[in-house]
Amino acid sequence: MTGLLSNLLLAVAWIALSGDFSMGGMLTGLAFGYLVILLLQNQLPGLKGYGTRLPRIVSFVFYFLRELFMANFKVAFDVVTPPWHMTPGVIAFELEAKTDLEIAFVANLISLTPGTLSLDISDDRRVLFIHAMFLDDEQSLRGDLREMERRALAVLR
Repeated sequence: MTGLLSNLLLAVAWIALSGDFSMGGMLTGLAFGYLVILLLQNQLPGLKGYGTRLPRIVSFVFYFLRELFMANFKVAFDVVTPPWHMTPGVIAFELEAKTDLEIAFVANLISLTPGTLSLDISDDRRVLFIHAMFLDDEQSLRGDLREMERRALAVLR
């Protein structure tokens, strides 16, 4: 949070000093503030890791959009074609996520992806129960879910 606040303050300072109160001025201020923080993050403990978070977020957004498109296509194809190919089932997926925020983020990402739905979490918060529309290859599904969780946790941590 310190990094984001510092970036916003540097952007506001840029706007005040340049006199450009447009959206372009704000974006320019944010970009220059990000570069300054990127250069200073090793010297200031409160900024540690902030410079590497933006590339991880951008990478995750593109990854998730691709996964979302592919899942939509697979479900739509199955609905449109007469012989259904779905083999529904429920799996128990062991989580690497520990905090409530991480668990909720991963569970919601899984539910947002067509063909999968987060059903419940175990009492010890280590296992997420997931309904999958296509459970013909359970190992592949687990691998895809593990990759999504790994990328989601890289954004949050």
